[in-house]
Amino acid sequence: MNKNATTGLILTGGGARAAYQVGVLKAISEILQDDGWHSNTNPFGIICGTSAGAINATALACRTDNFGEAINSIVDVWEHFEAAQVYRADSLGVIRSGARWLSIMSFGWLLNKWRKSPPNSLLDNSPLENLLNRMLDLPRLDQALASGALRALAVTASSYTAGHHLTFYQTLEDIEPWVRSQRLAQRDFISVQHLLASSAIPFIFPSVPLNWGGRLEYCGDGSMRQLAPISPAIHLGAEKVLIIGAGRLSEPPSESTEVAHYPSLAQIAGHAMSSIFLDGLAVDIERLSRINKTLAMLPPELRKMTPLKPVDILVIAPSQRLDEIASRHTRNLPLPVRTMLSSIGATEVRGSALASYLLFESSYTKELIELGKQDTYEKRDEVSKFFSVSVDECLAQKSA
Repeated sequence: MNKNATTGLILTGGGARAAYQVGVLKAISEILQDDGWHSNTNPFGIICGTSAGAINATALACRTDNFGEAINSIVDVWEHFEAAQVYRADSLGVIRSGARWLSIMSFGWLLNKWRKSPPNSLLDNSPLENLLNRMLDLPRLDQALASGALRALAVTASSYTAGHHLTFYQTLEDIEPWVRSQRLAQRDFISVQHLLASSAIPFIFPSVPLNWGGRLEYCGDGSMRQLAPISPAIHLGAEKVLIIGAGRLSEPPSESTEVAHYPSLAQIAGHAMSSIFLDGLAVDIERLSRINKTLAMLPPELRKMTPLKPVDILVIAPSQRLDEIASRHTRNLPLPVRTMLSSIGATEVRGSALASYLLFESSYTKELIELGKQDTYEKRDEVSKFFSVSVDECLAQKSA
Protein backbone atom coordinates (compact mmCIF):
# COMPACT_ATOMS: atom_id res chain seq x y z
CA MET A 1 0.00 0.00 0.00
CA ASN A 2 1.17 3.50 -0.86
CA LYS A 3 2.56 5.12 2.30
CA ASN A 4 0.69 8.27 1.21
CA ALA A 5 -2.61 6.39 0.98
CA THR A 6 -4.48 8.87 3.18
CA THR A 7 -3.27 11.98 1.36
CA GLY A 8 -5.97 13.32 -0.93
CA LEU A 9 -5.87 15.55 -3.98
CA ILE A 10 -8.89 17.57 -5.10
CA LEU A 11 -8.92 19.14 -8.56
CA THR A 12 -11.83 21.47 -9.15
CA GLY A 13 -13.65 22.44 -12.33
CA GLY A 14 -13.17 25.36 -14.64
CA GLY A 15 -12.79 24.34 -18.28
CA ALA A 16 -9.59 25.77 -19.76
CA ARG A 17 -8.79 27.29 -16.36
CA ALA A 18 -7.73 23.79 -15.26
CA ALA A 19 -4.37 24.47 -16.95
CA TYR A 20 -3.52 26.26 -13.70
CA GLN A 21 -3.78 22.94 -11.84
CA VAL A 22 -1.18 21.43 -14.14
CA GLY A 23 1.31 24.15 -13.24
CA VAL A 24 0.69 23.57 -9.54
CA LEU A 25 1.23 19.82 -9.89
CA LYS A 26 4.41 20.37 -11.90
CA ALA A 27 5.82 22.64 -9.19
CA ILE A 28 4.83 20.17 -6.45
CA SER A 29 6.65 17.42 -8.31
CA GLU A 30 9.79 19.56 -8.48
CA ILE A 31 9.55 20.63 -4.83
CA LEU A 32 9.17 17.04 -3.63
CA GLN A 33 12.16 15.94 -5.69
CA ASP A 34 14.19 18.74 -4.11
CA ASP A 35 13.01 17.45 -0.72
CA GLY A 36 14.34 13.98 -1.48
CA TRP A 37 11.30 12.23 -2.94
CA HIS A 38 11.89 9.85 -5.83
CA SER A 39 10.43 11.25 -9.04
CA ASN A 40 8.31 8.11 -9.52
CA THR A 41 6.68 8.28 -6.07
CA ASN A 42 3.01 9.22 -6.08
CA PRO A 43 2.25 11.56 -3.15
CA PHE A 44 -1.54 11.13 -3.44
CA GLY A 45 -3.36 7.95 -2.46
CA ILE A 46 -6.79 9.44 -3.14
CA ILE A 47 -7.47 11.57 -6.21
CA CYS A 48 -10.77 13.36 -6.78
CA GLY A 49 -11.73 15.59 -9.66
CA THR A 50 -14.63 17.60 -11.00
CA SER A 51 -15.27 18.85 -14.52
CA ALA A 52 -11.96 19.58 -16.28
CA GLY A 53 -10.36 18.70 -12.96
CA ALA A 54 -11.81 15.20 -13.34
CA ILE A 55 -9.90 14.85 -16.61
CA ASN A 56 -6.65 15.93 -14.97
CA ALA A 57 -7.36 13.68 -11.99
CA THR A 58 -7.96 10.60 -14.13
CA ALA A 59 -4.94 11.29 -16.34
CA LEU A 60 -2.83 11.50 -13.19
CA ALA A 61 -4.42 8.41 -11.62
CA CYS A 62 -3.69 6.34 -14.73
CA ARG A 63 0.04 6.89 -14.21
CA THR A 64 0.39 6.92 -10.43
CA ASP A 65 2.98 4.16 -10.74
CA ASN A 66 5.24 6.90 -12.18
CA PHE A 67 4.27 10.32 -10.86
CA GLY A 68 6.96 12.21 -12.78
CA GLU A 69 5.89 10.64 -16.06
CA ALA A 70 2.26 11.43 -15.30
CA ILE A 71 2.94 15.12 -14.68
CA ASN A 72 5.08 15.51 -17.80
CA SER A 73 2.42 13.81 -19.90
CA ILE A 74 -0.35 16.11 -18.65
CA VAL A 75 1.82 19.21 -19.02
CA ASP A 76 2.58 18.26 -22.62
CA VAL A 77 -1.13 18.10 -23.46
CA TRP A 78 -1.98 21.43 -21.86
CA GLU A 79 1.03 23.27 -23.27
CA HIS A 80 0.02 22.34 -26.82
CA PHE A 81 -3.73 22.76 -26.57
CA GLU A 82 -5.91 23.93 -29.43
CA ALA A 83 -9.61 24.61 -29.09
CA ALA A 84 -10.29 22.16 -31.93
CA GLN A 85 -9.08 19.33 -29.66
CA VAL A 86 -12.00 20.01 -27.31
CA TYR A 87 -14.86 21.24 -29.51
CA ARG A 88 -15.69 21.79 -33.16
CA ALA A 89 -14.09 25.15 -33.95
CA ASP A 90 -14.55 25.12 -37.72
CA SER A 91 -17.24 27.18 -39.43
CA LEU A 92 -19.48 24.21 -40.20
CA GLY A 93 -19.23 22.85 -36.66
CA VAL A 94 -20.03 26.23 -35.12
CA ILE A 95 -22.99 26.75 -37.46
CA ARG A 96 -24.40 23.32 -36.66
CA SER A 97 -24.31 23.91 -32.91
CA GLY A 98 -23.69 27.43 -31.66
CA ALA A 99 -25.25 29.44 -34.46
CA ARG A 100 -28.39 27.29 -34.47
CA TRP A 101 -28.61 27.42 -30.69
CA LEU A 102 -28.32 31.21 -30.59
CA SER A 103 -30.80 31.54 -33.46
CA ILE A 104 -33.37 29.42 -31.66
CA MET A 105 -32.85 31.49 -28.52
CA SER A 106 -33.59 34.61 -30.56
CA PHE A 107 -36.05 33.48 -33.24
CA GLY A 108 -37.31 30.10 -32.10
CA TRP A 109 -40.91 31.05 -32.72
CA LEU A 110 -40.07 31.45 -36.43
CA LEU A 111 -37.95 28.32 -36.74
CA ASN A 112 -40.50 25.59 -36.29
CA LYS A 113 -38.33 23.04 -38.11
CA TRP A 114 -35.40 23.48 -35.74
CA ARG A 115 -37.69 23.42 -32.74
CA LYS A 116 -38.41 19.75 -33.56
CA SER A 117 -34.70 18.84 -33.40
CA PRO A 118 -32.95 21.64 -31.52
CA PRO A 119 -29.17 21.57 -30.97
CA ASN A 120 -28.15 20.18 -27.60
CA SER A 121 -25.52 22.75 -26.72
CA LEU A 122 -23.66 25.87 -27.75
CA LEU A 123 -20.60 23.85 -28.84
CA ASP A 124 -20.02 20.34 -30.18
CA ASN A 125 -17.39 18.70 -27.94
CA SER A 126 -17.08 15.45 -29.90
CA PRO A 127 -13.32 16.06 -30.44
CA LEU A 128 -12.82 15.85 -26.67
CA GLU A 129 -13.77 12.17 -26.67
CA ASN A 130 -11.02 11.44 -29.17
CA LEU A 131 -8.51 13.39 -27.08
CA LEU A 132 -9.45 11.50 -23.92
CA ASN A 133 -9.12 8.13 -25.63
CA ARG A 134 -5.59 9.09 -26.69
CA MET A 135 -4.68 10.75 -23.40
CA LEU A 136 -5.83 8.10 -20.92
CA ASP A 137 -4.58 4.59 -20.19
CA LEU A 138 -7.48 3.17 -18.20
CA PRO A 139 -6.08 -0.39 -17.96
CA ARG A 140 -3.06 1.17 -16.28
CA LEU A 141 -5.45 2.72 -13.75
CA ASP A 142 -6.64 -0.78 -12.83
CA GLN A 143 -3.03 -1.86 -12.38
CA ALA A 144 -2.25 1.15 -10.17
CA LEU A 145 -5.13 0.25 -7.87
CA ALA A 146 -4.13 -3.41 -7.81
CA SER A 147 -0.50 -2.60 -6.96
CA GLY A 148 -1.41 -0.13 -4.21
CA ALA A 149 0.12 2.85 -6.02
CA LEU A 150 -3.36 4.39 -5.80
CA ARG A 151 -6.09 3.88 -3.22
CA ALA A 152 -9.08 5.48 -4.94
CA LEU A 153 -10.19 7.73 -7.80
CA ALA A 154 -13.44 9.70 -7.77
CA VAL A 155 -15.11 11.96 -10.32
CA THR A 156 -18.35 13.86 -9.92
CA ALA A 157 -21.27 14.77 -12.15
CA SER A 158 -24.66 16.38 -11.74
CA SER A 159 -27.83 14.59 -12.80
CA TYR A 160 -30.28 16.63 -14.86
CA THR A 161 -32.67 13.69 -14.64
CA ALA A 162 -32.97 13.35 -10.86
CA GLY A 163 -31.37 16.59 -9.70
CA HIS A 164 -28.76 14.87 -7.54
CA HIS A 165 -25.04 15.45 -7.28
CA LEU A 166 -23.35 12.14 -8.13
CA THR A 167 -19.90 10.83 -7.22
CA PHE A 168 -18.50 7.84 -9.09
CA TYR A 169 -15.53 6.22 -7.38
CA GLN A 170 -13.20 3.36 -8.25
CA THR A 171 -11.31 1.48 -5.55
CA LEU A 172 -10.39 -2.05 -4.55
CA GLU A 173 -11.11 -1.34 -0.89
CA ASP A 174 -14.40 -2.12 0.80
CA ILE A 175 -15.77 1.42 0.91
CA GLU A 176 -19.56 1.64 1.07
CA PRO A 177 -21.33 4.25 -1.08
CA TRP A 178 -22.46 7.25 0.92
CA VAL A 179 -25.82 8.96 0.88
CA ARG A 180 -26.23 12.57 1.91
CA SER A 181 -28.87 15.20 1.16
CA GLN A 182 -28.79 15.66 -2.64
CA ARG A 183 -25.39 13.92 -2.72
CA LEU A 184 -25.02 10.28 -3.69
CA ALA A 185 -22.08 7.99 -4.44
CA GLN A 186 -21.72 4.88 -6.56
CA ARG A 187 -18.82 2.49 -6.95
CA ASP A 188 -17.97 2.15 -10.64
CA PHE A 189 -15.26 1.75 -13.24
CA ILE A 190 -14.30 5.27 -14.34
CA SER A 191 -14.62 5.67 -18.10
CA VAL A 192 -14.34 8.35 -20.76
CA GLN A 193 -18.13 8.78 -20.56
CA HIS A 194 -17.86 9.73 -16.89
CA LEU A 195 -15.32 12.42 -17.78
CA LEU A 196 -17.41 13.77 -20.65
CA ALA A 197 -20.37 14.06 -18.28
CA SER A 198 -18.36 15.61 -15.45
CA SER A 199 -16.90 18.26 -17.79
CA ALA A 200 -20.14 19.07 -19.65
CA ILE A 201 -20.34 22.79 -18.81
CA PRO A 202 -24.06 23.70 -18.69
CA PHE A 203 -25.41 25.10 -21.99
CA ILE A 204 -21.89 24.99 -23.50
CA PHE A 205 -21.45 21.21 -23.89
CA PRO A 206 -24.12 18.48 -24.24
CA SER A 207 -25.19 16.29 -21.33
CA VAL A 208 -24.12 12.64 -21.24
CA PRO A 209 -26.16 9.58 -20.16
CA LEU A 210 -24.60 7.55 -17.34
CA ASN A 211 -25.72 4.36 -15.64
CA TRP A 212 -26.88 5.03 -12.10
CA GLY A 213 -28.24 2.08 -10.19
CA GLY A 214 -29.31 0.28 -13.35
CA ARG A 215 -30.99 3.26 -15.05
CA LEU A 216 -29.74 5.99 -17.33
CA GLU A 217 -29.51 9.53 -16.05
CA TYR A 218 -28.43 12.47 -18.20
CA CYS A 219 -25.61 14.27 -16.45
CA GLY A 220 -23.72 17.51 -16.76
CA ASP A 221 -20.88 19.35 -15.10
CA GLY A 222 -20.05 18.04 -11.64
CA SER A 223 -19.55 21.53 -10.26
CA MET A 224 -23.29 22.11 -10.37
CA ARG A 225 -24.97 21.51 -7.00
CA GLN A 226 -21.61 20.53 -5.53
CA LEU A 227 -22.25 21.58 -1.96
CA ALA A 228 -19.27 19.73 -0.44
CA PRO A 229 -16.38 19.37 -2.93
CA ILE A 230 -14.02 18.03 -0.26
CA SER A 231 -16.44 15.35 0.92
CA PRO A 232 -15.58 12.53 -1.55
CA ALA A 233 -11.92 12.53 -0.52
CA ILE A 234 -12.86 12.29 3.16
CA HIS A 235 -15.37 9.49 2.53
CA LEU A 236 -12.63 7.61 0.68
CA GLY A 237 -10.32 7.85 3.69
CA ALA A 238 -8.29 11.04 3.25
CA GLU A 239 -6.78 12.47 6.43
CA LYS A 240 -5.19 15.44 4.72
CA VAL A 241 -6.14 17.07 1.46
CA LEU A 242 -4.45 19.30 -1.09
CA ILE A 243 -7.02 21.42 -2.92
CA ILE A 244 -6.12 23.11 -6.19
CA GLY A 245 -8.61 25.73 -7.29
CA ALA A 246 -9.18 27.10 -10.78
CA GLY A 247 -10.16 30.60 -9.76
CA ARG A 248 -9.64 33.09 -6.94
CA LEU A 249 -11.65 31.99 -3.93
CA SER A 250 -12.01 35.55 -2.62
CA GLU A 251 -11.54 39.00 -4.03
CA PRO A 252 -10.08 41.92 -2.09
CA PRO A 253 -12.57 44.78 -1.67
CA SER A 254 -12.24 47.43 -4.33
CA GLU A 255 -14.15 50.43 -5.60
CA SER A 256 -14.65 50.67 -9.34
CA THR A 257 -14.46 54.08 -10.98
CA GLU A 258 -15.98 52.82 -14.22
CA VAL A 259 -19.45 53.86 -15.27
CA ALA A 260 -21.83 50.94 -14.87
CA HIS A 261 -23.20 49.44 -18.09
CA TYR A 262 -26.00 46.95 -18.51
CA PRO A 263 -24.29 43.51 -18.36
CA SER A 264 -23.82 41.59 -21.59
CA LEU A 265 -25.04 38.03 -21.95
CA ALA A 266 -21.43 36.83 -21.63
CA GLN A 267 -20.92 38.87 -18.46
CA ILE A 268 -23.99 37.32 -16.87
CA ALA A 269 -22.95 33.84 -18.03
CA GLY A 270 -19.42 34.37 -16.64
CA HIS A 271 -20.85 35.43 -13.29
CA ALA A 272 -23.03 32.31 -13.25
CA MET A 273 -20.02 30.15 -14.09
CA SER A 274 -18.07 31.62 -11.18
CA SER A 275 -20.95 30.77 -8.86
CA ILE A 276 -20.98 27.20 -10.14
CA PHE A 277 -17.24 26.58 -10.06
CA LEU A 278 -16.00 28.63 -7.09
CA ASP A 279 -18.62 29.36 -4.43
CA GLY A 280 -19.18 25.79 -3.21
CA LEU A 281 -15.47 25.18 -2.76
CA ALA A 282 -14.90 28.38 -0.78
CA VAL A 283 -17.78 27.55 1.58
CA ASP A 284 -16.60 23.95 2.06
CA ILE A 285 -13.04 25.05 2.86
CA GLU A 286 -14.39 27.50 5.44
CA ARG A 287 -16.58 24.77 6.95
CA LEU A 288 -13.70 22.30 7.23
CA SER A 289 -11.43 24.94 8.74
CA ARG A 290 -14.02 25.62 11.46
CA ILE A 291 -14.29 21.91 12.23
CA ASN A 292 -10.51 21.60 12.49
CA LYS A 293 -10.31 24.59 14.84
CA THR A 294 -13.08 23.18 17.02
CA LEU A 295 -11.41 19.77 17.23
CA ALA A 296 -8.05 21.37 18.02
CA MET A 297 -9.59 22.93 21.15
CA LEU A 298 -10.87 19.58 22.44
CA PRO A 299 -8.73 17.43 24.74
CA PRO A 300 -7.72 14.07 23.19
CA GLU A 301 -10.25 12.06 25.25
CA LEU A 302 -13.18 14.15 24.00
CA ARG A 303 -11.89 14.17 20.44
CA LYS A 304 -12.07 10.36 20.44
CA MET A 305 -15.77 10.52 21.34
CA THR A 306 -16.81 12.55 18.29
CA PRO A 307 -17.30 11.03 14.81
CA LEU A 308 -15.62 14.11 13.35
CA LYS A 309 -12.00 13.73 12.34
CA PRO A 310 -9.40 16.44 11.75
CA VAL A 311 -8.42 16.92 8.13
CA ASP A 312 -5.29 18.90 7.37
CA ILE A 313 -5.80 21.04 4.26
CA LEU A 314 -3.59 23.02 1.94
CA VAL A 315 -5.25 25.23 -0.66
CA ILE A 316 -3.47 26.58 -3.71
CA ALA A 317 -5.51 28.92 -5.89
CA PRO A 318 -4.71 31.56 -8.51
CA SER A 319 -3.22 34.80 -7.22
CA GLN A 320 -4.47 36.64 -10.29
CA ARG A 321 -7.87 36.98 -11.94
CA LEU A 322 -8.00 34.40 -14.71
CA ASP A 323 -10.66 36.31 -16.66
CA GLU A 324 -8.26 39.25 -16.95
CA ILE A 325 -5.59 36.91 -18.26
CA ALA A 326 -8.13 35.44 -20.69
CA SER A 327 -8.98 38.88 -22.07
CA ARG A 328 -5.43 39.09 -23.44
CA HIS A 329 -5.81 35.85 -25.37
CA THR A 330 -9.33 35.83 -26.87
CA ARG A 331 -7.86 36.88 -30.22
CA ASN A 332 -6.21 33.43 -30.39
CA LEU A 333 -9.54 31.63 -30.53
CA PRO A 334 -10.44 30.23 -33.96
CA LEU A 335 -12.27 32.85 -36.02
CA PRO A 336 -15.67 31.05 -36.13
CA VAL A 337 -15.68 30.63 -32.33
CA ARG A 338 -14.43 34.16 -31.74
CA THR A 339 -17.12 35.55 -34.02
CA MET A 340 -19.86 33.63 -32.24
CA LEU A 341 -18.63 34.59 -28.76
CA SER A 342 -18.23 38.24 -29.75
CA SER A 343 -21.95 38.32 -30.58
CA ILE A 344 -22.71 37.86 -26.86
CA GLY A 345 -19.86 40.04 -25.58
CA ALA A 346 -17.45 37.27 -24.52
CA THR A 347 -14.47 38.83 -26.29
CA GLU A 348 -14.85 42.10 -24.36
CA VAL A 349 -12.92 42.57 -21.12
CA ARG A 350 -16.08 42.63 -19.03
CA GLY A 351 -17.31 39.40 -20.64
CA SER A 352 -14.00 37.56 -20.64
CA ALA A 353 -14.93 35.40 -17.65
CA LEU A 354 -16.98 33.22 -20.00
CA ALA A 355 -14.13 33.07 -22.52
CA SER A 356 -11.73 32.00 -19.75
CA TYR A 357 -13.53 28.64 -19.56
CA LEU A 358 -13.39 28.02 -23.32
CA LEU A 359 -9.90 29.28 -24.19
CA PHE A 360 -8.26 25.95 -24.88
CA GLU A 361 -5.41 27.66 -26.70
CA SER A 362 -1.74 27.20 -25.82
CA SER A 363 -0.98 30.91 -25.37
CA TYR A 364 -3.54 31.04 -22.54
CA THR A 365 -2.93 27.61 -21.03
CA LYS A 366 0.84 28.15 -20.93
CA GLU A 367 0.39 31.38 -19.01
CA LEU A 368 -1.88 29.63 -16.51
CA ILE A 369 0.64 26.80 -16.11
CA GLU A 370 3.36 29.31 -15.31
CA LEU A 371 1.08 31.10 -12.85
CA GLY A 372 0.35 27.78 -11.13
CA LYS A 373 4.07 27.05 -10.79
CA GLN A 374 4.76 30.56 -9.48
CA ASP A 375 1.95 30.44 -6.90
CA THR A 376 3.10 27.02 -5.68
CA TYR A 377 6.73 28.03 -5.29
CA GLU A 378 5.58 30.99 -3.23
CA LYS A 379 4.05 28.40 -0.88
CA ARG A 380 7.07 26.13 -0.99
CA ASP A 381 7.47 25.86 2.79
CA GLU A 382 3.77 25.02 3.21
CA VAL A 383 3.99 22.38 0.49
CA SER A 384 7.03 20.73 2.06
CA LYS A 385 5.38 20.78 5.49
CA PHE A 386 2.12 19.36 4.15
CA PHE A 387 3.83 16.29 2.75
CA SER A 388 6.05 15.70 5.78
CA VAL A 389 3.98 16.51 8.87
CA SER A 390 1.22 14.30 10.24
CA VAL A 391 -2.26 15.55 10.99
CA ASP A 392 -1.84 15.09 14.74
CA GLU A 393 1.34 17.15 14.72
CA CYS A 394 -0.45 19.90 12.83
CA LEU A 395 -3.29 19.89 15.37
CA ALA A 396 -0.83 20.01 18.23
CA GLN A 397 0.87 23.03 16.69
CA LYS A 398 -2.45 24.81 16.12
CA SER A 399 -3.64 24.26 19.70
CA ALA A 400 -0.30 25.18 21.29
